Amino acid sequence: MHNATTAALELNRTVTELGFFGALVNDYQQSGADNTTLLFYDQPEYDVFWQMVTDLDVPIYFHPRHNIAQISKLMFSHSPFLQGAAQEFAITLSGHVLGLCANGVFDRFPKLKIIVGHLGERIPSDLFRIDDYLQRQIPLGSPMLKNASAYWRTNLFETTSGNFATSLLKLHIDQIGLDRILYSIDYPFETMEAGTAWVNTLGEVIGQGNADSIKRGAAINLLKLNQ
Repeated sequence: MHNATTAALELNRTVTELGFFGALVNDYQQSGADNTTLLFYDQPEYDVFWQMVTDLDVPIYFHPRHNIAQISKLMFSHSPFLQGAAQEFAITLSGHVLGLCANGVFDRFPKLKIIVGHLGERIPSDLFRIDDYLQRQIPLGSPMLKNASAYWRTNLFETTSGNFATSLLKLHIDQIGLDRILYSIDYPFETMEAGTAWVNTLGEVIGQGNADSIKRGAAINLLKLNQ
């Protein structure tokens, strides 16, 4: 992802020649002489990549990464235990995903599909406040045409990876819709046994048809596995 055109061409090759169903990116990239210039994909120079993604009609999975040393020192030197999945991954990746919203990427590419793990890196749990304050940014220059909630119902999907919280899942079904949620485990950070035991309880809680949608139906539709 250092070069949007190169990335677009490689995505085209993997999908058309190798049969890939999409791709995964690890949050931002690094560039510059000291490798501390951060590249976020919500900038206009990445439109060529998003155009290819849209043309191919495949989803892109946004996955967290550890921050560069300078950010980690500033943010987590007071409590390094917060690095990684406890806090770092969610706050960093959610900012990138919300940047796609606030910077108008989904308005320029309305058919774009993005998958976010770990129950959406907490974003769907806080949509009221996010919508409220992002709407206040539009008069200040934000090009977004909708609110974040709307993009979660048209462009964004989440997986359950590493977050087997049934009560939270029920909230997210209400907030973004059942069809936006896909089952995932997050192996090897979570065990197959733990993920399986949890997902097999969902039928009694949300109904077997809804549980089957999360287990497989939503993924079949998104990845076009029946085509």
